[in-house]
Amino acid sequence: MLNPSAADPAPIFAALGDRTRLALLDKLGDGQARSIAALSIDTALTRQAITKHLHVLQDAGLVASLRVGRESRFAARREALDEARAYLDGVSRQWDDTLARLKAFVEE
Repeated sequence: MLNPSAADPAPIFAALGDRTRLALLDKLGDGQARSIAALSIDTALTRQAITKHLHVLQDAGLVASLRVGRESRFAARREALDEARAYLDGVSRQWDDTLARLKAFVEE
């Protein structure tokens, strides 16, 4: 059983379950904060659609927004991705342990 005291990773994985949001996170992966206008360059999406996806990412804790003058800029939050990675590492350890027990059982 995974650590139940860990934060619920479901909102993070739900937010990551969309190609547009993954593409936005990819653009923000260099650590630079970007405006909605900058994030909508080279896409067929409207600024409203980009905004909607950014808010989903923000609600999941994957991005943070900051005001710079009259515009909002968004930046990726590495901490949320680290939480998701830690969760997946826990799942991986469970599978490794289960497979090791199965192997030991079969080889006996």
